[in-house]
Amino acid sequence: MRMRTLFLILITWVSCAAQPKFPDTPAARQFNAWLTAFNDPDPALFQRFSEKNFPKRQGDSDQDRDFRQQTGGFEFIKAEQSTELRFTGLVKERNSTQYARFVIEVEAAEPHLISNMGLRAIDNPNEPPPSRLSETDLLAALRAKLDQEVAADRFSGAVLLAKNGQPVFTAAYGLADREKKIPNKLDTQFRIGSMNKMFTAVSILQLAQAGKLQLTDPLGKYLTDYPNKNVASKVTIHHLLTHTGGTGDFFGPEFDAHRLELRALKDYVKLYGTRDLAFEPGSRWEYSNYGFLLLGLIVEKVSGQDYYEYVREHVYRPAGMKSTDSLPEDQIVPNRSVGYMKERDAPWKPNTGTLPPRATSAGGGYSTVEDLLRFANALNSHKLLNERYTELLTTGKVETGNGGKYAYGFGDNSEGGVRWFGHGGGAPGMNGDLKIFPQSGYVIAVLANLDPPAAGRISEFIAQRLPQ
Repeated sequence: MRMRTLFLILITWVSCAAQPKFPDTPAARQFNAWLTAFNDPDPALFQRFSEKNFPKRQGDSDQDRDFRQQTGGFEFIKAEQSTELRFTGLVKERNSTQYARFVIEVEAAEPHLISNMGLRAIDNPNEPPPSRLSETDLLAALRAKLDQEVAADRFSGAVLLAKNGQPVFTAAYGLADREKKIPNKLDTQFRIGSMNKMFTAVSILQLAQAGKLQLTDPLGKYLTDYPNKNVASKVTIHHLLTHTGGTGDFFGPEFDAHRLELRALKDYVKLYGTRDLAFEPGSRWEYSNYGFLLLGLIVEKVSGQDYYEYVREHVYRPAGMKSTDSLPEDQIVPNRSVGYMKERDAPWKPNTGTLPPRATSAGGGYSTVEDLLRFANALNSHKLLNERYTELLTTGKVETGNGGKYAYGFGDNSEGGVRWFGHGGGAPGMNGDLKIFPQSGYVIAVLANLDPPAAGRISEFIAQRLPQ
């Protein structure tokens, strides 16, 4: 009897020791509550939690449900950094071996509402980091990785790796149209999500380089009839470019309800222009699609051109990008792939019902991996901006909370101590990534017509193993 009691005590002790504990801080307590609500099979519970504890978040209940089903929820692995108002650590998906690093920040005042939160996929922290490979070995490993991802139906798209402006690896996999059995090719046009932000930022800096605007100017100097005068007077172009303006997002219930009415950039201002600031401009970083929407309107006001025409003439054309654009959804684009999204165990289905009538200056256009290389080459050779403004464009300005910095429409990060700048994009049925390595001369461009992280997973695989 005594041995059985000791055995049970030992099992209980081991079990408790294996369970990581949350620090006793407001930030950690909020994350624990967030995790409990997210993992609950009833999506209404998570929605109620978000409305009460994260009111600044522009949530989408359908996307939350899909994310929960895809991941199966998360297991808390360990804490990394902890203060009263900020907590970071690791979690693992229940449905896979994928790990993620989380960051949560809460307000100082009771009841310590969540002010910012993010999750970023990372490699297994229990395994040693991938080794840098020779280019030959990297390409062999990449082919094997792509074959594995395609066989598991986790990748469909195109991949390009270049060195000093010239491709060293190109390949396309999967189907651009599953119903018509049309294969993806290198010149297939894929939707690129938020990668449009790079083109918008280049446009703004071109106008700054020409002396037509100042980055310190408030947006109200150009959008003189902007409805909310507090936003118009306080938020500068610099704030918009760095996601520090407190302008919020536009995805969420209002977007879903009015999606088909949003045919022009100005239509978004009609819907969101009276909204006040989410926080004091410059006080913190919070990703804002709406901020980049406003930058598109500033491009129009300053240049006197339609945003889409300006980008065609001043970005795509000088870079030689003939397969990149943002035509309305009711116009046929013959070589564009169909985007496919899915819930956990359901079959893939087209993402048509999630798309607005047209892409914006914040994202949603389409491109090819070859055009993305042309864009990177044009930046590196200063065809789009001079050396000073290219440096200003791509050098990090603010911490994002995920280990990197945000520049002007570009992320500025390092992979194993090797710096790269670029931007990714993702939404249901689309995922893309561009990484430009200024020291080594490598460029990675990956596009996929599947849910994230189809392209990002491949881009990260390459970046971690590139020769230095």
